[in-house]
Amino acid sequence: MALKIFTPRRFSIPGAIVVAIACASASATPAAGSAVKNIVLVHGAWVDASGWKPVYDILTRDGYKVTMVQEPLTSFQEDVAATKRILDLQDGPCILVGHSYGGSVITEAGIHPNVVGLVYVAAHAPDVGEDEGALGKRMPSYTQKQKGAIKVTPDGFTFLSRADFPTDFAPDLPLGQAEFEAQSQVLTAAAVFNTPLTAAAWKTKPSWAIVAGADKIINPDLERWYYARAHSHTIVAPGASHSVYESRPKTVAAVIEEAAQRAKAATAK
Repeated sequence: MALKIFTPRRFSIPGAIVVAIACASASATPAAGSAVKNIVLVHGAWVDASGWKPVYDILTRDGYKVTMVQEPLTSFQEDVAATKRILDLQDGPCILVGHSYGGSVITEAGIHPNVVGLVYVAAHAPDVGEDEGALGKRMPSYTQKQKGAIKVTPDGFTFLSRADFPTDFAPDLPLGQAEFEAQSQVLTAAAVFNTPLTAAAWKTKPSWAIVAGADKIINPDLERWYYARAHSHTIVAPGASHSVYESRPKTVAAVIEEAAQRAKAATAK
């Protein structure tokens, strides 16, 4: 069955295109002091949490308490468990943020009672019973169509071709940084991409999302489809690669802060 493409209304703001999606909290203005102060960041496949450093710096400067999850990337269940451990340690409500495969993780883990809002950054957002691998095949990305780009070890772990990583994953990062990330990839169990979800937090909690306009790892149209279905407050970052969280940290941090300011009020409605 083909995925139906949603075409939500758009309007411009400086530096991005906003996709307006009907949501109960869209025009809510939170009361003074009601903003969520805890942020939890979840990385995607083939990388680790250090890539969040530019976003972390902005959020902590602005007074937020930020924690990164270091997923083992050995199984979907273990990555969700690692995320829940960090969520258990939060001292109050939090915003849960996921990049790439991390979107699947936060969709499953986001039912945690400490989570009051979700942010998807060029990320997958499957429903219950779905997995990102199958959805990606219906709307394949540039990398998925590229023969030999994704490598698999004999014991079932994946990584992106080191030659293709700078141009596919991080073309808008300095070449030296992209090459370093290519050589320092965290090999990721192939099974994580094909594990069906048992929960979908975006069905019950407000969400925000960023489409990376030039994403080669996830088809930007698939990102748009996910976020329209979830009724996420969505922006498009034109020309941004899959590494949007590193190349456009101000944009990403601004969306996270918007979620933190509005999610608690939205959840209380």
